[in-house]
Amino acid sequence: MLGRLAKKSLLKWSLLSGVVVVLIACSQNMGRFVDIDGYMLGTTFHVSARTNSQSVDIYKRIMEVDNQMKSSMSVFDEASLLSRVNSNLTDSIDEHIYNNLRLAEHVYQVSGGAYDVTVKPLVDAYGFINGTPHKNVNVDSIMVFVGFDKLSYDETMLTKADERMELDFNSIAKGYTVDLVAAELERFGVKDYVVEIGGEVRCRGINSKRGAWRVGVETPYDGNMNVGGSIQQVLSLTDCAMATSGNYRRYFIDENGNKVAHIVDPRTGKSAVTDVLSATVVAPTCAEADAYATMFVALGAERAVEVAQTLVDEGVMVYLITSGEGDKYKIFYSKELAPMMSHTEGYAAI
Repeated sequence: MLGRLAKKSLLKWSLLSGVVVVLIACSQNMGRFVDIDGYMLGTTFHVSARTNSQSVDIYKRIMEVDNQMKSSMSVFDEASLLSRVNSNLTDSIDEHIYNNLRLAEHVYQVSGGAYDVTVKPLVDAYGFINGTPHKNVNVDSIMVFVGFDKLSYDETMLTKADERMELDFNSIAKGYTVDLVAAELERFGVKDYVVEIGGEVRCRGINSKRGAWRVGVETPYDGNMNVGGSIQQVLSLTDCAMATSGNYRRYFIDENGNKVAHIVDPRTGKSAVTDVLSATVVAPTCAEADAYATMFVALGAERAVEVAQTLVDEGVMVYLITSGEGDKYKIFYSKELAPMMSHTEGYAAI
């Protein structure tokens, strides 16, 4: 694993892949908290930290992390190391790709193959990158070179069983980057902070009101584009990370009128059919939370509940919003998460 690797605005929100998370910040400062906002990885970031360091110095370090990630794992930059690996221009990898491979392999095994970072050729074939649905996808021919078990790697080199294989760490990379930024803050001696990139969060210590960091999860419903419009749950977090994944925003309707979700099941090559509307995961690292959240959506509610119960010893807790009858929904949550939740009435503990 990855080694377990001040403003008076009340709300700070950002768009996650499929769900909205609202950081409920504090309006009254106690101590020297600095807030830093900007853009990285093609999305927004927000840092709030108690520190004696200059915010400009912290910002520069954050931008260094951004540059590292883009040059290492971006699938949109043809010059990145991962793009060159995908194009068979090199078989060398760096520590970031290696760390992501290790976590990806673990989640692949836990999920029984439902989570797989080699799914990129299928995602491309379905047109998820440019948002244009592709017709007549030849799934069988693509499945020949999809599957994590067709990879072998060590700390410096990756070998693909088929040169057409491509990797995409978008389901880990944002969370992993949150962890890297958090590590940089700790190198500055920061003990109280929250880091948020595109809705994915890692926090430590206390906020400016000397309480836990409070993070809200929005109620999911099809086509919801009202960012922060309906907060369904508030979690009080400290010394942990959180990420959410869902399929109710990023989808298109195919020629048969079927909703095609943004998650593809690599076991079948087909768009994932799932009754999990959103999965929120609290874990020791944001990379883990990121990957597991994607996994739980792909698994579907019944299997997700079963798998969640096996991950408690890893410090992984889950909050699942699943579809019910009509427009109703059901909620399942890890019982270990209950002390962090604003309310639990009517929900099912697992």
